[in-house]
This record gives sequence, structure tokens and C-alpha cells, in this order.
Amino acid sequence: MIARKHIPHYAMVFPFLALFAVFFLYPIASGFYYSFFDWNATSRARFVGIDNYQHIIASRDFHDAMINLGTYVSITVPLGIAVAFGLALLVDSFKGAWANFFRAAYFLPVILPAFLAATIWRWIYAPSFGLLNMILGWMGVPSISFLNNTGTMLYALIAVDVWVSAGFNMVIILAGLKNIPTHYYEAARLDGATKLQQVIYITIPMLYPVLFFVVTYGFISALQVFDIPWLLTGSSFASYGGRERALLFPVMDMMGRGFGGLHFGQASAYGFILTLVIVLITAVLFAFGRRRFAQ
Repeated sequence: MIARKHIPHYAMVFPFLALFAVFFLYPIASGFYYSFFDWNATSRARFVGIDNYQHIIASRDFHDAMINLGTYVSITVPLGIAVAFGLALLVDSFKGAWANFFRAAYFLPVILPAFLAATIWRWIYAPSFGLLNMILGWMGVPSISFLNNTGTMLYALIAVDVWVSAGFNMVIILAGLKNIPTHYYEAARLDGATKLQQVIYITIPMLYPVLFFVVTYGFISALQVFDIPWLLTGSSFASYGGRERALLFPVMDMMGRGFGGLHFGQASAYGFILTLVIVLITAVLFAFGRRRFAQ
């Protein structure tokens, strides 16, 4: 009787569960299965055990990609959140139409297609006629090939990523700012607190849950970076990562192994290694956040 009573409820969620199983759970299980096989998608898969994992971990490309990723994440996440926080404070100081204008202007890069954002920045970074080199030329600085110089490529990418992602984080932080009661600031002003003191002792503590979400989401997104460096360097499955692989990242390497080298077993293993890294970092962030919120 109870089961029959809940049949309509189960029927309502069944389409979602079926699609979730077919397009999410099955690909994960299939990828994990093939990570133990040597498979090129055209011939029969050959079981190799953990050889794919060992081969990836021992490869130089994997080490280079992880070093690039570590440098990229350690800079772009804190810098991007700091810029977004500053923009949120700036937009929050405006009222009416001006607030709407600046919020839309700063959010615009978020909704741009990745290829369009990369095209804009490839023009900005162009060594001969790029906007940035034109400005540097007016200052007497020689032309710099930002996307071909291994010393500048990573930082050029970070600038693009901050430009693209700051608007999304700004909107999230701005929503948190709107939920802070104004009487806290009024009491602080009566006590003689400066704007900086209000931000440090009122705004930031009240935004801890929002900042925790932004930081966690920022880490997860940055660890999966792929499209912008791929487009900036004009990569293909035959050649990717830019000059001397200075913009080689794990997802890019995984795609190259799979669709470029037809080593889908290695690509699957690569994906699960990266997933493990993301899960571990996320677990650390959640443990830190749980301890912080418990105080």
C-alpha cells in the first residue's frame, strides 16, 4: 500500500534518475573501467592493470602540467577573489542606475563565449599591433610577445582568467554584501571606525560563508582550466600547451593523450588522478571551513 502510494512520486523523479545514470554515472564507471586498459577506441581493449596510472605519474608532461597548475592556482584564485571583492565593494557604493550599469559591465566577460574572450586577448597581447604593446611602446618599452615568451605566458593567462571570472565572483559577493545589516556599519561609524576598519571587522567576518563558497568554487574551476589556455596558444590535439609547453595543464594533457594520441585508457586514468587531486583539495577546504564556522 505504501509503495503504491508513492509510485507517482517515484515516477516523477525517474526521468531525472535515468538521465543521470546514463549521462553521468555510466560514463564515470566506464572511464574507470577503461583506465585499466590499453584502448584506442578502434581495436579491442587490452588489460594492463595500473600501468596507465604509473605511466602518467612518471611522465614529464604530467610533472610539467602539475607544476604549471600549482603556480596558476596559487596566483589566480587569491588574485581573482581579491579583485572580485574590490569590485563588489565598488559597485555596492553606487546606487540606482549606476549600480546596475557597473554590475552589468563587470559581469559581461562572464557571459562571453570562451573563444571570443580569447580572441580579444590575443589581439591585446599581439606583439606588433596589440593594445598592450602599443601602450608599452608609448612608455618606451620594447614589444613583448606575451603568448610566445615562456616567462610571460602563464601570467598573461592569469590576467585573462581574472578578467573572465571576476564578474561572477563579484555578483556572489555583492549578494552577500546586500545581506549585511546596515546598523552594524552605523554603530561602527558612531564609534569612529574608518572604512578600512569596517571592511576588516564587519564586512569580511559577515561574508565568511560567501567567501568560503567563492574560494571553493574558484579552486575547483581553476584545477580544471582548459579552454582559455587552449585557445590563447592556438592548440590542437597534435600540438598543445604553447611554446615549450609553458601553458600545459592536466585537462589539456588528458585531452591530447585521448583524442590526439588515441590512448583513451591513459586519458581515463589521467582524469581519475585529477579527480582525486580535486577531491582531496576540496576536502581540505571543507575541513578548514567546518572548523572555522564552528568557532
